[in-house]
Amino acid sequence: MAREIRDIVKIDEELCDGCGLCVPGCEEGAIEIRDGKARLVAEKYCDGLGACLGHCPTGAITVIKREADSFDMEAVEERLREQETSGQALQEKPEPASRLGCGCPGSAMADFAPDKAHTPAQGTENIQPALTHWPVQIRLVPPHAPFLKGAHLLIAADCVPVAYPGLHQDLLPGRKIMLGCPKFDDGHDYVERLTEIFRQADIKSVTVASMEVPCCAGMVKIVEKAVVQAGKDMAVEEVVISRQGQVMPQGRPGAEQSRQKHVQVQQGSCACM
Repeated sequence: MAREIRDIVKIDEELCDGCGLCVPGCEEGAIEIRDGKARLVAEKYCDGLGACLGHCPTGAITVIKREADSFDMEAVEERLREQETSGQALQEKPEPASRLGCGCPGSAMADFAPDKAHTPAQGTENIQPALTHWPVQIRLVPPHAPFLKGAHLLIAADCVPVAYPGLHQDLLPGRKIMLGCPKFDDGHDYVERLTEIFRQADIKSVTVASMEVPCCAGMVKIVEKAVVQAGKDMAVEEVVISRQGQVMPQGRPGAEQSRQKHVQVQQGSCACM
């Protein structure tokens, strides 16, 4: 392998928190998560352009000039083909790039106070924004996100914020929100991610906000399965929103009357009461 003085990525392990946002940002697949830290797989896979820099929320990635193996595009293409044909993500990689939706800097984690000084649109003067963190998509929130620690969690179907105008006023205050679509996204991936969140984050309560349409019923089932897999005993409340933007007091049509279920592990089975 030829060696040359060139630009190449350097990862500061002390600054790296293992969030994995840099992984999908590298189209060459040169970075993966190992032992909870981002690692350069091989010098020959890194083109030195630094596309991954903007995805790192801690500033752990820089580009330096040093002696390294020459960039090998043929090796990169072979590596990407192997990953595609195997159908597997790299070991400990949080999510395949194709499932993250984007690897943009907007995926970086943030925890903040609600904006009390915003200028409300006409007719919304009494509604204050209650969002206190970022990101909000289930696929983008890592289980170790600081804002999840000891949180009361609101898991909402993507359509709920569009249909229900009272989200910020009635459902979001005091909660951390995660959004997803049980119809178009991979439910298994949701279960696995939520399982890890419930295991690591000491979640205090879970409220599921879903639409009345049948395909949305899968969201609460996903959450209940994750609670069981995590071995937790916690209340799971479901709030059902009609297509006209109203809370349905009786819950989902055709479902049991209670809007709250208690999920607990009993000899490896799920008991919903």
